[in-house]
Amino acid sequence: MTSSKVPALAARIERFPIAGSFTISRGAKTEAVTVVAEVSQNGLVGRGECVPYPRYGEPPEAALAAIEAMRAAVADGLTRQALQAAMPPGAARNALDCALIDFEAKAAGQRAWNLLDRPEPGMRTTAYTISLGTPEAMAAATAKASHRPLLKIKLGGDGDAERIAAVRKAAPESELIVDANESWTEANLEANLAACAAVGVTLVEQPLPAGNDEALARIKRPLAVCADESVHDRHSLAPLRARYDAVNIKLDKTGGLTEALAMADAAQALGFEIMIGCMVATSLSMAPAMLVTPQARFVDLDGPLLLARDRDHGLRYDGSLVYPPDAALWG
Repeated sequence: MTSSKVPALAARIERFPIAGSFTISRGAKTEAVTVVAEVSQNGLVGRGECVPYPRYGEPPEAALAAIEAMRAAVADGLTRQALQAAMPPGAARNALDCALIDFEAKAAGQRAWNLLDRPEPGMRTTAYTISLGTPEAMAAATAKASHRPLLKIKLGGDGDAERIAAVRKAAPESELIVDANESWTEANLEANLAACAAVGVTLVEQPLPAGNDEALARIKRPLAVCADESVHDRHSLAPLRARYDAVNIKLDKTGGLTEALAMADAAQALGFEIMIGCMVATSLSMAPAMLVTPQARFVDLDGPLLLARDRDHGLRYDGSLVYPPDAALWG
């Protein structure tokens, strides 16, 4: 084995087909496009995966270039702590942050949660996502998933009262959470919240557009409302206290697990409930997020379940139960 005096950084774009299609209020897609970062030295390889998101102006090629621009810094011994200032929050930093954690854990012969002094994650029930469609199409998809205890329903604005009623009829026993992906308006906000409350929805995620969600502070919310696009890292939490009851933490928004864990601590201190969420991606993206699950009321890490194929050594899913990663995958 060749000995290397300095760590090396490599990155690449990978594509994974989605089983069917994944549709939200902003559109549909048939593949997950991810960017993988790898930090290697003396036979050890640490990996991290991110999903650059067009909503945040992150094309995959730009994320790849941002990671590759850190090669010299990694060779000079870049630490995770220094990385937080060296790159802005976002998908590219997430991939590199998680690769550095994986590399550190392997070098120390520890699991990542021990390295970071966090609770060991256990198995959790993940939400399973029902894509946006007509009430009839969503009811049919829901009926096939009605055995799952937690369903996440994508809504899209006009007609959502009919959609959620059809979904509830198809899954009378499942807990339902809703994700409107910024598609509601002040004009239909209260009616849509009422329709969700009427069928027992537990939580509604990001009903109004980020930056135009002040109405949430002025109304009486009949159920919990969760910020997603409105919240990115811990510095965006405090202004949201009057508008939201929960926050969706995603590593691609926070810029990695390091900030995600700090954000979870800060969110709890402010009284927010926590959802740990994901983009549609492989188990390599889900694995670091499992370290946030001990603090989460809701776990939404179903990305690999929506793919036609996952990567090798993927997370174990038993129905809707998801288990912590094996070291062969990450951490």
